[in-house]
Amino acid sequence: MKIKLSPVRMAEQLNASVIGHTIIINGLGFDFSPLQEGEMLPAAACNCSWILGDVTRANGEICLTLILPHGANAPQETRFPAAFTEPLTVVEGEVPLPPYDAPPVVEDVQLPEIEPEAMA
Repeated sequence: MKIKLSPVRMAEQLNASVIGHTIIINGLGFDFSPLQEGEMLPAAACNCSWILGDVTRANGEICLTLILPHGANAPQETRFPAAFTEPLTVVEGEVPLPPYDAPPVVEDVQLPEIEPEAMA
């Protein structure tokens, strides 16, 4: 299966895996085995908010785009995934998604030293 990722800031997280021509998204299976070579299934027919755009079969492989949710502190690899332009190829198993979020970076701030006032 060829999977592109389209990053979107949202609170819900994504888990996806592939078994043959079926993708399991957050526990729900979507079987694309009936899709024939060169055919296209409109995204609306999938009835899945995680699938963005049409699903096609080209060169024997199912091709689709998934929404890639991310948090406010998502790393660069999540906000700008390589799979945005070059799809991941997943034959079986877990879809390797980049991290949802990263812990916020706390800067080490130095406070100015306060000198005691001279006593008059």
